[in-house]
Parts: sequence; C-alpha cells; structure tokens
Amino acid sequence: MDFGVVLQTNPPASRTVELARQAEQHGFSHVWTFDSHLLWQEPFVIYSAILAATRRVVVGPMVTNPATRDWTVIGSLFATLNEMYGNRTICGIGRGDSAVRTLGGRPSDLATLRDAVHVIRELANDRPVDVGGRTVRLPWSHGSRLDVWVAAYGPRALQVAGEVGDGFILQLADPDIAEWMIRAVRDSAEKAGRDPSTIAFCVAAPMYVGDGDSPVERRHMREQCRWFGGMVGNHVAEIVKRYGADGTVPQALTDYVAARETYDYNQHGQAGNTHAAFVPDEIVERFCVLGTHHEHVERMRALRDLGVTQFAGYLQHDNKEETLRSYGEWVIPTMREVVVATW
Repeated sequence: MDFGVVLQTNPPASRTVELARQAEQHGFSHVWTFDSHLLWQEPFVIYSAILAATRRVVVGPMVTNPATRDWTVIGSLFATLNEMYGNRTICGIGRGDSAVRTLGGRPSDLATLRDAVHVIRELANDRPVDVGGRTVRLPWSHGSRLDVWVAAYGPRALQVAGEVGDGFILQLADPDIAEWMIRAVRDSAEKAGRDPSTIAFCVAAPMYVGDGDSPVERRHMREQCRWFGGMVGNHVAEIVKRYGADGTVPQALTDYVAARETYDYNQHGQAGNTHAAFVPDEIVERFCVLGTHHEHVERMRALRDLGVTQFAGYLQHDNKEETLRSYGEWVIPTMREVVVATW
C-alpha cells in the first residue's frame, strides 16, 4: 500500500515545497495538490520546484478538470515535467468543483471527462491523438509516461472511472462506502473488457494524528477536519439532485447533506470554516482518519483489505509536521510489516 500527502498551494510556495520534502523523508510515495487557480497558487509551477527538491516522490493534482485547462496544455505540462525530472508525475482528474464554480461555471459532463482523459493520456505518453479532427502529437516527448486517475462519486462517474481510468480516486475514507464504490468501478472495468486488477484504487481523506483518548483533543481534531465533510457535500448534493436519495448511492453518503444550506468557496478546504457546521461528528469520524497512530493503522488495514492501493492524506489542519512524523515512524512502517508478513 502506497501513501500520499495532499497539500494546498497556499503562499509561500516554499512552505509547500518543504512539506513535500518532509513527506518524502517520511516515506510517502506521492505528493498531490489541490488545483484551483483562483483560490490558491498555480500548482504546476510549484510541481517543478517540488520535483527539483526531491528524488523519488510522484507529483500531481488531486484533482484537475477538463474545463479550466486546455487538454493539450495539460498533456504538455506533464510531458515537460517528465523530461526534466524523469517520469515522476501523475494526473488526477474529475469533473471540476471549486476551479469552475469560482468562475461561475459548472462541472464538465462525463463525456467531456472521458474525452479529456484520453487526450491527456495519449499526449503525455508520447502517442498521437485526435483533437478536433486533427491528429496531434508532442514530437519532443520521447519516453514520457503518465497514468490518469479519475475521481468519482456518482454511479455514472464510477462507470467512467472503471472504463477509462488507470486509477480511481475516492475522496473519503469510510470503508463501507469505499467497498461499494470500489466494487462499482471493478464491475464497470470488467464489463468494458478490462482487467480490474490493473486499476489503482486511491482513498484520499484528512489524516490527523493525536491523542484520540482525550475528549478535548478528539473534539479539536474533528473541528480541524470538519471542512472535508463540507467539501464532499458539494459532490454529494449533485448526486442527490440527479439520483435522489432512494438507495442508488449509499444512504450514509446522502443523509447528512439534507442539512446543507450554503457553501462559501472562499473558505474551500480550510480548517474552521463557517459553512461546514451541518456536518455531524459521525461523518467527520467516518470520512476522515483521526486519532492515535494505532487508529490510523486499523483504518489503513481495513482499506487495504478492500483493495485500496494508496491512501492520500490531506494536511489542511494545525498538526502537519507531527502527522507526517507519526506516519513516517509508525503507520507506514507498520503497514509495510503487515505486507511482508503475508508472504
């Protein structure tokens, strides 16, 4: 099981680069960032600095979208980084949320997402592709390699992830919901004639290591990570609007958004924001990974047993360095021991 870290590109950029460097030192294999150019700094510029400051980590967005960036430009960005630093990039992509909504737009439809995945992947893997009736290629991109992982929640988006994604990104860490969604992606892949075992499964959620036995600290951890339930609620609200709450998707995923009223993208992904009060404690505990390192290991084991191949932890809280250290000293080594013991 791999481990990634998800960062926001808040200024100063040097802080983002330093956290990425620490993540590599602590054994994380991937460094992901948000991609919302109005809310935070431009991530692709910072990727170059991260790759220059590290030696092994794979870097990419969680997630970009087909609407705010030209697909051929995305392919060229990844191929350029690969030429400069070796094939150490990855592309997470979804329909779009904050990046498009802050511009008054709407998420892309799934046909557009499917087409974008194809164009980006072909170009960044040094292959020709049809774009608007014209065959194009990056003639200088010899040897570039890129996987494209699709973020999804709803049934049709999960189908697309299974049909075209090199990987699937689920942005919540509830094992029951993860099991349902992983099964849906695998079923879709199999129906499309793909081998489901070739698809990577990434669960992404806030990780906060602290004294889970202290009621005061437990409450503090929940408050620091409650924003995540609000962010996920944006996507769930779209699913409920399209499919209703009649069992098409897990009830645990839909019930809590009934109390959702407004959402302020100026506070998107921020600890202590004012628009996530509707998210109950139970959802924070289920969607995030909180508590002692023993609790984190227990959740990682449950996710691994479902077929999760990477856990990517968000660090949008006040305990970044300590959480990275705890994962480096306890969680990651323990999970590696578990894997070795199964052989």
